[in-house]
Amino acid sequence: MQEIKTDVLVIGAGSGGLSFAAGASQMGADVTLLEGHKMGGDCLNFGCVPSKALIAAGKQAQAMRTGETLGVTPVLPKVSYAEAKRHVHRVIETIAPVDSQERFEGLGVRVIREYGRFVDKETVEAGRYRIKARRVVIATGSSPFVPPIPGLDEVPFETNETLFDLMEKPDHLIVVGGGPIGMEMAQAHVRLGSRVTVIEGAKALGKDDPEMAEVVLKRLRKEGVEIVEEAQVSRVSGKKGTITVHTPKGDFTGDTLLMAVGRKANIERLNLDAAGIKHDRAITVGADLRTTNRRVYAIGDVAGGFQFTHVAGYHGATVIRPILFGLPAKARTDHIPWATYTDPELAQVGLTEAQAVERHGKHAVEVLRFPYHENDRAIAEGKTDGLIKVMVVKGRPVGASIAGEKAGELIGLWALVLANKLKIGAVAAMVAPYPTLGEISKRAAGQYYVPRLFQSDMVKKVVGLVQKYLP
Repeated sequence: MQEIKTDVLVIGAGSGGLSFAAGASQMGADVTLLEGHKMGGDCLNFGCVPSKALIAAGKQAQAMRTGETLGVTPVLPKVSYAEAKRHVHRVIETIAPVDSQERFEGLGVRVIREYGRFVDKETVEAGRYRIKARRVVIATGSSPFVPPIPGLDEVPFETNETLFDLMEKPDHLIVVGGGPIGMEMAQAHVRLGSRVTVIEGAKALGKDDPEMAEVVLKRLRKEGVEIVEEAQVSRVSGKKGTITVHTPKGDFTGDTLLMAVGRKANIERLNLDAAGIKHDRAITVGADLRTTNRRVYAIGDVAGGFQFTHVAGYHGATVIRPILFGLPAKARTDHIPWATYTDPELAQVGLTEAQAVERHGKHAVEVLRFPYHENDRAIAEGKTDGLIKVMVVKGRPVGASIAGEKAGELIGLWALVLANKLKIGAVAAMVAPYPTLGEISKRAAGQYYVPRLFQSDMVKKVVGLVQKYLP
């Protein structure tokens, strides 16, 4: 076998691995990168990018059905599902060069297209290569979790890894799983002309604030998505084109089944025990993202916790400090935002209302609210469904929840606030251009001062005295 000695070995060319590899190589480290599947990982090929491209196609179709209140006569769109999927593939192809082997080799990274496997605490084998590295970064990501449901192994089904290659539109799509992936794909497909049923064992969008989630679920139901909650799947039966999902709330039959019940860390190929790396469902890491093998770090989905592309990128940047410069660094979670790209969108950063009350106590938490229907831009565009809630403790925001148009864009401001531990006055003092949805955040922040300024007898008394005696 060919032996390679390198400063840093990165296993996995997804968001986290590529972020680290690019930075480390350009800072002068000798970097070797392993990828046994596709460059760009899940996000580019099977996740964020293709899903948002399909959502865009569905949104365009929906725009043609609406608009009557704006003076535009609705029409029934003629949808080519295959062309929508070709749009998805064009988007992937356009972005792919940024994550390509050629680009990273141009940055000085040694790229080996093989899976990696530990043979001892210091050595990884990949194909015909035997690699010894001073430090190793595991960034193998995650893949769809397929639960052991009776009968599932006997019927065809899709996951996010296969759905975007499906060129024939489902007549009736059955989605098992009411989380972000399931709900995004449900709405995209109903807008593209499919009948859609979502089956969720607990509550749909159950990890989000229930009040905010209901804004989204109400819209999806209005558009025709059938959402069945508290319906644990007992078994699956049928064959290609006729698949039945059996639940305590009834049987549901469609021609296409999408399994969207969660993700599992990709650790099976790594032979972690040989390297002395503790693991369970994911790799065990400390706040510094270091594993139980001091030479090895794990970042992104494979390290457990939040499973978002932006978190993997953040982890990749975080471990640059200890690996390249020997400086301490820890990954935070309190400032990490996330968004579900339904229409309307759903976004969160920090603590939800329930979490804030549980952590700080009911009397310590102030919940600032402002509805979309009082924002002039939202009114002008007919996008008035939604609201923002900001949880404040001692004048400092500890969380923000947004449901509504462009919620994923608006949450960025609150991520900045939490990341830098700013007080609510920083947002209240901001001047937002008019008319924009961004004013929603400023108006919410302004609610903090309503009881302190406009409902205060002391303030009114002071103003009265000043006005009485001011020359």
